[in-house]
Amino acid sequence: MDNISIESLLTNLPGLKVLKPSVTRQGEAQYFLVDTEKGQRQLAITASVGSPQLAQFSGQPHVVDNQRLLLCPLTAENATELRKQLDWLRPTTQGLRTGVGLGDRLGLATPGHLRAVHEAGGHLVPFPAQQSIREMSRTGRTPQQVMDDAMWGVFTEGWRSGFGADADHLKTPADIDSCLAVGYTFYTFDPGDYVESTVDTTDTPALHARFEALPWAQLADNPTTLAARYLSQPTICEEHTIRFDELTLMRAAVKYGRAIAQVVKMYLHLEQVGKGRDWEVEISVDETETPTTHAEHVYIATELRRLGVRWVSLAPRYIGRFEKGVDYIGDVDAFEEDMSVHAAIARTLGPYKLSLHSGSDKFSVYEAAARQTRGVVHLKTAGTSYLEALRTIARLDPELLRSIYTFARSRYETDRASYHVSAQLDRAPQPASLTDAALPTLLDQFDAREILHVTFGSVLTTQTATGQSTFYPHIMEVLRTHPDAYAADLQAHFLRHLRPFAKWSVAI
Repeated sequence: MDNISIESLLTNLPGLKVLKPSVTRQGEAQYFLVDTEKGQRQLAITASVGSPQLAQFSGQPHVVDNQRLLLCPLTAENATELRKQLDWLRPTTQGLRTGVGLGDRLGLATPGHLRAVHEAGGHLVPFPAQQSIREMSRTGRTPQQVMDDAMWGVFTEGWRSGFGADADHLKTPADIDSCLAVGYTFYTFDPGDYVESTVDTTDTPALHARFEALPWAQLADNPTTLAARYLSQPTICEEHTIRFDELTLMRAAVKYGRAIAQVVKMYLHLEQVGKGRDWEVEISVDETETPTTHAEHVYIATELRRLGVRWVSLAPRYIGRFEKGVDYIGDVDAFEEDMSVHAAIARTLGPYKLSLHSGSDKFSVYEAAARQTRGVVHLKTAGTSYLEALRTIARLDPELLRSIYTFARSRYETDRASYHVSAQLDRAPQPASLTDAALPTLLDQFDAREILHVTFGSVLTTQTATGQSTFYPHIMEVLRTHPDAYAADLQAHFLRHLRPFAKWSVAI
């Protein structure tokens, strides 16, 4: 059955548009997506009457010339069955391949993301399912919804080059369970709550006391054996020599010791509940107040390895500032010099990827990061896709964008509390100062961009006094009615992110 016969089957069902890249044959059945005149997307499956491939799907059946056409809503149950029948719609582990995390807070960005990955070339592997538990709670989404939205996007584009699914910034074993049940393959452990950043300014007597109070039993260690591992000889990482003295070692242990114990707890739980499944782990200590020194990086990697943890990616806290939705703030040359040592440590004590979290729009350091890691790197983006959605809306429905921006300004001082941002309301343009034609420029102004970024949860979940969603349905209507406009904005924006990494990308 070819595409022409598909069209002929649809002649009795006017108003359906076939998304041709999605058309897939498996056995005697063909699977594809269609859009209705009202912008509703459905899964369509054609097979001979009585085919077992149709049995587990729920939908509206039609019979034409002994062919059965089933039109199915995009439910979680139908998504699960489709993954069973089309293995390229299941995420897989990706190892040390150059990774690109493509967070999508609205569930509509994957087509634009994948078009950018395709155009960028190289050996980039996308992670279209990526959302932290914190972001899910703020947007009212579940791990299942995030996974399914990404999968439908992969199916829409007919993407068969493989992809990953990142269960991002997990803090508890329960977080692991909820994501494992859905089939995530990349588990990012965030022990940031256990990192003691204040040790950098703690006086020596207090530091000694905190050192002695570490959970030595959980770390399967004691102060004497710890000192013997690090103080007897330096760690050589290519041309770099990392030395510990007693004070440096105590600071590293106090700062990260409890975090190490938490990672081990999470890892052992994943080993137990994920037995027989394919998965890989990333460790994230990026959301802390102070940078991870090179000695601290050596400590983290050495202790995790000693305790049996295996990981493919690590996100240290780099020097400079990685604020949300804006370029790197700091000395780019100093960043590259710092990254060169972190990369040498990762190659020597791993190999493992270095991960750039809050990586959206950090254009000035992409080339340096990709070059110094030699492509063994993972970039994470999230909020920038939401911002590009607002750019699309600014052009197509200026009044909606103006209302969103006005509301975001009212929420900013509250919502910024859990983010490292420096935007100031008095530096951001006033809503009434911009013409409709100039509204898209809000997405290019530093302060307005951060204000819009960190208030996404409030914008997407706020309700009127009668319980009606204020902005969310209107946002989704604009984007679903104009999917190619949103995809084009995403494609253009993400090519700026991806090209430096594509240049250095590796397929390991």
